[in-house]
Amino acid sequence: MIDWVRVMDLRDEIGGEDFAEIVAMFLEETGEVIARLSPKSDAKTMENDLHFLKGSALNLGFEELARICQAGERLAANGQVDVPLDAVRTSYEQSRAAFLAQIEQMAA
Repeated sequence: MIDWVRVMDLRDEIGGEDFAEIVAMFLEETGEVIARLSPKSDAKTMENDLHFLKGSALNLGFEELARICQAGERLAANGQVDVPLDAVRTSYEQSRAAFLAQIEQMAA
């Protein structure tokens, strides 16, 4: 679900304080995009939103979410809007919860 090596590498690269800022920004921005995902979106909007989510997820090690978004992005790029948005939301919520729980344990 989460690439913890990627997470630790990122934290080591940028330091703890900047890492905390990146996490906060990631959660805020991805939360906003997740909230606006809609099956009523046109294919281009869907493609753009899923592309953003995929890139953000990869940056912070949310591998499963990135894979699901990539698959949906490809569908949307081909004009299909029947993208499994429930799978995107579920993966995001599960990954977010696992990530935050592990980060709290690491900080303790």
